[in-house]
Amino acid sequence: MPLVLSSIGLGVIVAAVLAWQFFVHALSDPTPLAVGIRIDGTQVAIKVATCPTETVDKVEVFDGDTEERLWAARTPKSPEGKRGALSLWAADEYEHPGSGQQPKPLPRRLDILLTQEGGDGGGGGVVDTAAARAANVPNGQYWTANGLMSAEAIDGQLTCDSSE
Repeated sequence: MPLVLSSIGLGVIVAAVLAWQFFVHALSDPTPLAVGIRIDGTQVAIKVATCPTETVDKVEVFDGDTEERLWAARTPKSPEGKRGALSLWAADEYEHPGSGQQPKPLPRRLDILLTQEGGDGGGGGVVDTAAARAANVPNGQYWTANGLMSAEAIDGQLTCDSSE
């Protein structure tokens, strides 16, 4: 009988340790938020989730495979741009546009990084340009790794403070 109780106790301890490891891993490696992209001819637009009180300060674009920085700009002019819906390589849409031309062809993957005003956070992720082109994204939608989404649905991935 003591051997049976010891085995049960050991099983409970092992189960508790495994459960703890699972939850620590799940909480420390959350599912990334979907980032949207649409490509209309040569124009590339992205949407990154933001809360209503957040304002985008800077966007940076990297080659998703080599991590080479391709372009950056600061201070979007439009209300949509300030909320994370941005045209890339569109100098006239930024107070401080970046230099450099849009690569032709676009890299297969673009790594997008947004910084919020004040440097308090940001967002971004990797988007697949080939998949976005192939998807024939309708107006008002963005291609994401989770399927087509509107700007509102992309923002809806966030849990924002209710006072926002």
